[in-house]
Amino acid sequence: MAERTLRGARLGGQSFEDERGIEFAARQQVGYRCPQGHQFEITMSDEAEVPTTWECPRCGAEALNVAGNLPEEKNEKPVRTHWDMLLERRSESELEDILKERLDLLRGGEIGPAHLHRPSKKRAGV
Repeated sequence: MAERTLRGARLGGQSFEDERGIEFAARQQVGYRCPQGHQFEITMSDEAEVPTTWECPRCGAEALNVAGNLPEEKNEKPVRTHWDMLLERRSESELEDILKERLDLLRGGEIGPAHLHRPSKKRAGV
């Protein structure tokens, strides 16, 4: 059994390739500072588009590029609520009339949950 064991090199433990003849891509160090005062650098390719913000590895806050590049402000639409969409279709006076109608029907027992229905005068006489 000892005759069949591999001798010499650890398999997968080390590479026999060397760095001769390899040309590394051009790199740059980009510095960032977070609101907590943590400073750090990220190595990036010279060809890469440098982001204006990066997550701080220490606290997770959004760090800004120390080169002074500010992030672009996004034009966000205001949030439309259900009420806003309803007002696009109907006026407030129309909505008040509809509400009065529905409340009268509910109070009269014609609509609403079954356990709240009272026997109406029409049904009692039949």
